Amino acid sequence: MTDPLPFDVAPWSIGLSGLDESELAHRESVFALSNGHVGWRGTLDEGDPHGITGSYLNGVFERHPMPYAEAGYGYPSSGESVINVPNGKVIRLFVDDEPFDVRRGEVHRHEQRLDFRDGTLHREVEWTSPAGRRIRVTSTRLVSLSHRPVAAVRYVVEAVDGPATMTLQSELVANEALPEVHPDDRVKEVLDEPLAACGAFVLGTSATLVHETYESGQRIAVAMDHTVSAPGRAIVETEVSDHLARTTISARLEAGERLEVVKHVGHEWSATLDPQALRDRADAAVDEARRAGWAGLTAGQRERLDAFWTCADVEIEGSPRLQQAVRFALFHVFQSAARLEVRSVPGKGLTGAGYEGHTFWDFEGFVLPVLTSTAPEAARQALMWRHATLDHARERARQLKLAGAAFAWRTIDGRESSGYWPASTVAFHVNADIAAAVLHYVRATGDDAFLRDVGVELLAETARLWMALGRWDDDGRFHLDGVTGPDEYTAVVDDNVFTNLMAGQNLEFAAAAARRHADRARDLGVTGDEIDAWERAAGAVAIPFDERRGVHAQSAGFTDHARWAFERTTADQYPLQAHFPYFDLYRKQVVKQADLTLAMFFAPDAFTPEQKAANFGYYEQLTVRDSSLSAAVQAVVAAEVGHLDLAADYLAEAATLDLDDLHDNTDEGMHMASLAGIWTALTCGFGGMRDSDAGVRFAPRLPPQLTRIAFGIKLAGHTLRLEVRPDATTYRLSDGPPVTVHHFGEPVELEAGHPLTLPTPPLPDAGPRPTQPKHRAPRPFAEALRA
Repeated sequence: MTDPLPFDVAPWSIGLSGLDESELAHRESVFALSNGHVGWRGTLDEGDPHGITGSYLNGVFERHPMPYAEAGYGYPSSGESVINVPNGKVIRLFVDDEPFDVRRGEVHRHEQRLDFRDGTLHREVEWTSPAGRRIRVTSTRLVSLSHRPVAAVRYVVEAVDGPATMTLQSELVANEALPEVHPDDRVKEVLDEPLAACGAFVLGTSATLVHETYESGQRIAVAMDHTVSAPGRAIVETEVSDHLARTTISARLEAGERLEVVKHVGHEWSATLDPQALRDRADAAVDEARRAGWAGLTAGQRERLDAFWTCADVEIEGSPRLQQAVRFALFHVFQSAARLEVRSVPGKGLTGAGYEGHTFWDFEGFVLPVLTSTAPEAARQALMWRHATLDHARERARQLKLAGAAFAWRTIDGRESSGYWPASTVAFHVNADIAAAVLHYVRATGDDAFLRDVGVELLAETARLWMALGRWDDDGRFHLDGVTGPDEYTAVVDDNVFTNLMAGQNLEFAAAAARRHADRARDLGVTGDEIDAWERAAGAVAIPFDERRGVHAQSAGFTDHARWAFERTTADQYPLQAHFPYFDLYRKQVVKQADLTLAMFFAPDAFTPEQKAANFGYYEQLTVRDSSLSAAVQAVVAAEVGHLDLAADYLAEAATLDLDDLHDNTDEGMHMASLAGIWTALTCGFGGMRDSDAGVRFAPRLPPQLTRIAFGIKLAGHTLRLEVRPDATTYRLSDGPPVTVHHFGEPVELEAGHPLTLPTPPLPDAGPRPTQPKHRAPRPFAEALRA
């Protein structure tokens, strides 16, 4: 790991002074802006230098050949990769005849700041050109949360010490050069320049480029126009070619005078609309933005974020850097989903092209619970997207000779896009993770219309898959053989505990939903006998338990395998998959990411307190956290079993994973699931939050490193906030009818306007702190979060 970037510590923003060209890609990910439809990486306004340029539209990808050394039945024939759409961020500046370039001349000051309340990226630069002319540049960038297709930049340049002619070249740039996109030449040929020109248009000072992908058949229109303010006459000219649109703005400034340009950019895409229709939509988006003006756009941004923070804000006392990290994480999670409108959130959001822009199971497992509790409409839209991909999932199930629907393990449009079947095709738990997300959403919102119109079908089709996969033994137990659970170092196993428990929950909820909405179930061909079979299987799933060791086996026979030789593994041999063959990992007791531990969090009532403590201690010794998904889950269960200090250390790791680039890959984008995990570690770990049919349960306890946390969740459209202190917790219901929650197992009725403070019972003795594999203990909280 390289030295982390020296971000400042502030409660509602994150900033960076200076400019290190070797770290540009990392800062571009951290400073990325999005609204769930449009994503702009935090590159410099002038475009160069840059680490990885990136402008994305959610769902825009190119299809490419899937290279295999040896083909096999059921392998996906093609892959999907996110591509850059025309980049509307670029504003190049010339001072007299000198290009503004931070690599030339003298930079006196350079600062960037991402503001979590305003939803903007602000930049200030003072620079002297090689010819000796000093200027001040101030830019503010936003991707609109209130106008879905719109992004905008306010760019101001000031002549500081004498007169100068300022010339701005504001551009839309298509098919920008990227780092190596794929090592296989067949794939690289497709992805290097994926956009074919469909038209380039100028109308007055506005410009629009329309493109189409060669293979996936998607059309993209990006338009721009400008509002210019200058002390004298400014010359504005616009020209276009197939892959470039440029508006040139020139004005003469005296010392102290400013040229201000507001650039409005509209983005639209479709696989069905013709180029003219798309152009009209992009142009209309720009016109709408111009009418709103910069003041209107920024006001809309603040309004959306104020509404979000009213519920979602997490207050921390005891660690200023943790306070910043959790708000940073919530900001990124929210902006990744604010305007989804029947789309999903990729693993890196729209902050980078990591994971090729794919959505994985961890969206439903990690990100959706945060959205369900803080921005439920965004969660609903994402679940609507999963429903919209059902036909692809049904087709995949038929291809695999199964019933129901087999959802893709990694995808952009719903088709399976993984070429490694042990970690994808047989990771069937994604289906149960989707079902669990439906369950949590319905419990939290009471949205029965969604359950009837969308949920019943998702639940029935996933339930049918489990029945097709499972087998009954002579003792009446239901088994799921040859599957892969969340732990990617253990593949193609029998009776993975996480998968079996989640499948059982899926079957149980599917049966309950089908009985609740019997007419809808009948329309889907669900019979009474089928529902009875779901219920029988749900109650009979096999859960391996090692009697000799007194712990659950992660999968059948797992605890009988040889342990990985942790003592002979050096620190620089992690992550293990980069240094050892998978066949060796698969046959040893070594865990990449929380699996059995995740099961104890996702299915808490399936384990006794004693089993949780024993299981946690056992699997701590095996878990190496080579995945960004692990630390937050380990924090939750560590807190539940009483190891609060260890939970704090894991929370600190989750909180710094992207900011400190702990996995050396934040340059490819932010880890959305890990960011969501920071909230989870706080609310479900130290807040002890779990949901159930009987209502939400809390068991709040603080670690010694924190003196207070406060957080909110949405329940049936109303906000419940908790204030947790070492000795007591105060519950406040904002409005609405009374709500029953559970405080350390005891039901409590809360009324709006009547806060209730309840004591924290003594913490039982948890025993010695569990140990981790050599070199894999988390950094201490104070070290990881030092300001």
